[in-house]
Amino acid sequence: MSTPLANDAINAALSDLPGWSYADDKLTKTYKFNSFREALAFIVRIGFEAEAANHHPELFNVYSAVTVSLNTHDAGGKVTQKDVALAGEIERIAWV
Repeated sequence: MSTPLANDAINAALSDLPGWSYADDKLTKTYKFNSFREALAFIVRIGFEAEAANHHPELFNVYSAVTVSLNTHDAGGKVTQKDVALAGEIERIAWV
């Protein structure tokens, strides 16, 4: 089982994750692309990172916007280091 992070640790992590926010026990960010095709390509790329980490985000797509939300199921739906790490990887691959 994963260990939930304290609010101080989450807030510290957010300082290295531009545009990400913490609410309702989730890390969340919306990315806006130039087209649906770009948004879909981003979702596919996230899928590869998620599979490699064996940690899967909640994804929501409307046309050219992709909202990513992260929390850890085996930590009772709380934010853990797994979420912070995957958010960092998503930031690394985002081109917007």
